[in-house]
Amino acid sequence: MSNQRFAVLGAGGVGGYFAAVLSRAGYSVSVVARGTHLEAIRRNGLRISSPKGDFTVAVANASDRPEEIGPVDAVILAVKAWQVSAAANTMRPLLAPHTKVLPLQNGVEASQQLEQVLGPQHPLLGLCRIIASVESPGYIRHGGLDPMVALGELDGSTLSPNAQALAEALAAAGVAVQTPTDMQVALWEKLLFIAAVSGTGAVTRSTIGDVRTCPPTRELMRRLMEETTTVARSRRIRLSEDVVTRTLAFVDSSPATGTASMQRDMAAGRPSELEAIIGAVVRFGDQAGVPTPAMDFIYASLLPQENRTRSDAQHPTR
Repeated sequence: MSNQRFAVLGAGGVGGYFAAVLSRAGYSVSVVARGTHLEAIRRNGLRISSPKGDFTVAVANASDRPEEIGPVDAVILAVKAWQVSAAANTMRPLLAPHTKVLPLQNGVEASQQLEQVLGPQHPLLGLCRIIASVESPGYIRHGGLDPMVALGELDGSTLSPNAQALAEALAAAGVAVQTPTDMQVALWEKLLFIAAVSGTGAVTRSTIGDVRTCPPTRELMRRLMEETTTVARSRRIRLSEDVVTRTLAFVDSSPATGTASMQRDMAAGRPSELEAIIGAVVRFGDQAGVPTPAMDFIYASLLPQENRTRSDAQHPTR
């Protein structure tokens, strides 16, 4: 066991799961959380319900103040996509000169946002595949998709020692770890999947199983994938010729009862990652002069609710 110290900033469904499995594997993991979730983690540890087995584990430290944790070797950033820039400022007490930050947000812009705040030495490129959500304070349900993390350096170079240590720790904790030669391709393949599943799921208020077995909705999902592929190629992202076919096959192999986090947030009346997922494809398409009619429809259908939710969040009723 190494003496590496890790921190997870944003210990919700995704961050909480990775913090828990790393802690269970014997690593020193601190979490930055808030409110009743933080209180429950301090009191009872992190409780995980998973097809891989239920367990409860204590973490090294849980706090809402990063300065109480101090510098670590690597930070897993698992806040929502719209919170990345603010989180980058918040995490400064966690950073030593060689600390690496692994962003696991949906979308393709988190690493660039981190770099703008922290400089190029800290951020990695990263993504994950997992269905996980907070069921109640301190209690996280893993929904069945085998957890996977992919990571790479911003410049495509060999992993630095701290990034390699984080990759090895995740693998030892039972997470499938990938280090693709082209992380931009990996990020856009994830966006292609999540935009299609989130978009169709949110607009139809249906599970993955319902969406993929309803022919008109499956066709809408395929069109969203095709449009995202065209936008990616306009940005010189080298997606393979069979990327849509492979992604549809992945959808078909996903848990039928699964839903995307953006869809769950919208259904619960919470602010969502609409802008980072659907809005980004529309925005990049507009910049490149690439038509995205299906994505435009999804965006237009969901934006009024997103605006209303964010307005209500800023001006809650008393």
